Amino acid sequence: MNRLLANRGLLQIFCSLLLVIMIMSASSYVVYKKSISGIYDKVTQNNRLVVKNIIQAFDSSFTTVNNLIFTIHGLPFDPVKSGDGGRMDMAQVYNLQDNLASLISSVDYIEDVIVFYDNQDLAITANGTSDMKLLFQNKYRHDTYNASYWRSFSKSKRPFTVFPSSDYMMQTEGSKPQSRQLIAVMDGNKYRLSDKNVIILINAEKLLQHVNMSSMIPGSSMIVLDGDRKIALSTEKNWDLVEVLNDVYFSQSQEDSLTRGDFEYHVYQSDYNDFIYIDKMPYQFQNIDTVASGSRIIMVIAIVSAVLLSGLLSVYLYLPVKGILQLFGEGRVKGNDFRKIYSGIVKVQRENEALRQRMERAEADMCRNAFFRVLESQRSSDIARDVLKYEPFFFRDRSFVMASLDLRLSQKGDRSHPAMEPRQVTELLRKELGSMAGAGYTAVFHQREMQFLILLGIPQGGDRQTVISGWAAFIQEANRDVLPGYVLRSFVSKDYEAHVPNLLSSYQDVLNGMLYRNVQDEAQTVIDTAAVQYVGDVYFPLEKMDHLARCLTAGLTEESLQIVTDIIHENARRNIHHYHLAHVAKSMFLYLIKPAKATAEGDQELMQLESRFIRRVEQAYDHREITEALLEVVKKVAGSRGGEPKSKLNPAFISQYIELHYMNNLYLDHMAEVLDTSPKYFSNYFKKTFGINYVEYLNKVRLAHAREFLKNTDYNISEIGEKTGYMNASTFTTTFKKYYGISPSEYRKMAGEG
Repeated sequence: MNRLLANRGLLQIFCSLLLVIMIMSASSYVVYKKSISGIYDKVTQNNRLVVKNIIQAFDSSFTTVNNLIFTIHGLPFDPVKSGDGGRMDMAQVYNLQDNLASLISSVDYIEDVIVFYDNQDLAITANGTSDMKLLFQNKYRHDTYNASYWRSFSKSKRPFTVFPSSDYMMQTEGSKPQSRQLIAVMDGNKYRLSDKNVIILINAEKLLQHVNMSSMIPGSSMIVLDGDRKIALSTEKNWDLVEVLNDVYFSQSQEDSLTRGDFEYHVYQSDYNDFIYIDKMPYQFQNIDTVASGSRIIMVIAIVSAVLLSGLLSVYLYLPVKGILQLFGEGRVKGNDFRKIYSGIVKVQRENEALRQRMERAEADMCRNAFFRVLESQRSSDIARDVLKYEPFFFRDRSFVMASLDLRLSQKGDRSHPAMEPRQVTELLRKELGSMAGAGYTAVFHQREMQFLILLGIPQGGDRQTVISGWAAFIQEANRDVLPGYVLRSFVSKDYEAHVPNLLSSYQDVLNGMLYRNVQDEAQTVIDTAAVQYVGDVYFPLEKMDHLARCLTAGLTEESLQIVTDIIHENARRNIHHYHLAHVAKSMFLYLIKPAKATAEGDQELMQLESRFIRRVEQAYDHREITEALLEVVKKVAGSRGGEPKSKLNPAFISQYIELHYMNNLYLDHMAEVLDTSPKYFSNYFKKTFGINYVEYLNKVRLAHAREFLKNTDYNISEIGEKTGYMNASTFTTTFKKYYGISPSEYRKMAGEG
């Protein structure tokens, strides 16, 4: 005993361990007596909070769908060409399809959007166009919800309707049919917004992932009832809701709870759309008696084991504790215990440093997510309150400007430097921007690929122009020293007060600058969006477009290339907006593909060609890249025409023959003789193939050449009439005035003044 008392350190350790045992024993007893019901109450309470968050997520998802439907109705689209026999205007159809694809690209749980019109067989989706019947027979097959059902339902008076989750057999080209649970949502027609009928297909599995159903208690399930108390979505099959609904159906409260068997049902009513959400969770944990018995055994074993371990550990830990005391007291150390403890402390320090770095990265990621949540909001009132707490991470000055930064590997730059990762560029910008002249606090956010958004603070006493000048100098220096081999492009917004809602306005400035930058400003690395000048003088001569199509048909590739180049250069000279120039290029594409072969294989190739072309135009930095894309299309279409047609009664041969012989007397009988057919058959064939009668087509070709003669030559009216196939000047003048509303002399005068 005396020896034990002499070793006070050993006694202290033993007593400390016994005290721990006593506290653990008391705690275990309390847990044993009260833990089961207490834990269950806590878990139930937490689950209710989780369910409310899930309901808010459901409401937010249906709000997004509803807003998407209103946006689609607001898209301008006249489905039928006026005076064209009721045919669909495919240029507008493709434009609507592009808009649909863009609208749903950021909503991952939307499978597809289907737009159709009354008395039209065409269905327009985000992935393409199809016959309405074939779409629901092949791609979205369902025993009940087929094309006839949707057409019948669209003609009835209906509110905004959510159809129950159901299995659809889906099949895409080149793949096997597979079953997928989809929820169909159809717009209401109580107040007719447009002629469109809109169906949105929601992927039920992705919707459940989006609302984070996995956070509920294991064994729980949920059912969603629409405003008419019909099942819209259920995570469990064969629910018996009769007794539950009988008890809560007429309840006026927003929430209710009841117990049936081994389960507890929590009923919530949505504030947004009158939907009912029923959460089914276990009333008590299963095997509760087994858990209680096991807890008693574990408690006894733990107490006995702890007493034994206390004696053993008190002896074993005495010397290491002495070594630790010597370490902190800088005493001399002997034995191996000191090195083990020291190495453990060093290891813990390294782990703490790594954890600190991970926490900093996690905090930066949370800040980035909050930043882009603001940019994804539709308006300032949609910004969540929890985002506002990140305002100190965004701003530390009274005002700011937002700048975008887009990096692209140079086609002919220095390739000796390896390509950088986005995280590397982000860290580099954060490091280097701290010393940027004229700017205050800066924040860098990686957007996508090699695109970044930067908040540049305007310090007290500074101004916006100084910040922009410093930003331009920084980019120029970075491109030379730390980012060689890249082409850099930046757009800078107006200045705003440092508040989170103003991020939306500044981001919209940057987007507008990207779209509406003047073409002649594309050579600048930094473009000030406030200095963009609106220019509406777009050059798109229809006669040249018709001439371009005819040149391609006639095989005049070089002349076609020159026409394309001239049109783009003229728009560049007029300094129009990049957005308008892109639309001009896309419209020219439609004229360029007219002479292409109309085979099934050719159609597929044209679709791929169009997809590549649109992607190049939308990603183009300047008008030269747009010109290159158009010239490649011209060469591709010219090369796809192949050799001489097997039959002369061929649209390409007919248009080529007229283009080459328009100045001759091309009577109907003459054309029939050339094509080895009768005049009547040729006339009917021409009308059906080209959409207009032969005489009108011939006049348009002749007058298109006549206009070029009037603008670019000094020939008199009679000579021009003779050169374009008219017998006398009177006939030429009468025909010209009929089609253009003015005489040839007046047209020449107007062309000279313009």
